[in-house]
Amino acid sequence: LRKGDVFSTRDLLYALMLISGNDASVAIAEHTAGSTSEFVTLMNDLARKIGAKNTHFANTHGLDADGHYTTAYDLALITAYALENETFKEIVSTKNIKITDGDGENRYLKNKNKLLFKMDECIGVKTGFTNDAGRCLVSAVEKDGARFVAVVLNCGPMFEESETILK
Repeated sequence: LRKGDVFSTRDLLYALMLISGNDASVAIAEHTAGSTSEFVTLMNDLARKIGAKNTHFANTHGLDADGHYTTAYDLALITAYALENETFKEIVSTKNIKITDGDGENRYLKNKNKLLFKMDECIGVKTGFTNDAGRCLVSAVEKDGARFVAVVLNCGPMFEESETILK
């Protein structure tokens, strides 16, 4: 984001979830809760509420920070909960989208999750990388009337490993 940019919250969510727009996470947090620290408090409260007992957020974007941690199990719990929200599901399953700022400037986003382009059953969810966590992927498929979530952390071949798990 650049100073003065105006985007809808929905478009910021696309930027956050498709291309890891960390700046979008800050804008969403400030708009929603008034500050990033208050939004992080809300994130931690919800994580505890849904049973993610080994997770603590220290920021809105997931970059390495003291006191910021989670587990594969907790990420699966959080993802299963989030996928119950149809807007979230729609956003994370989007392959490509054009977003437009308040000045009419278009930006084209392509989802970094290669499984969306490879597996028909794939419904998202999120790629990630930090120096501490390595390459990470939370992915989900729907098939045979069921939903399956896979989480791989610090996994070089994250797409290949996730595809194997989800087949």
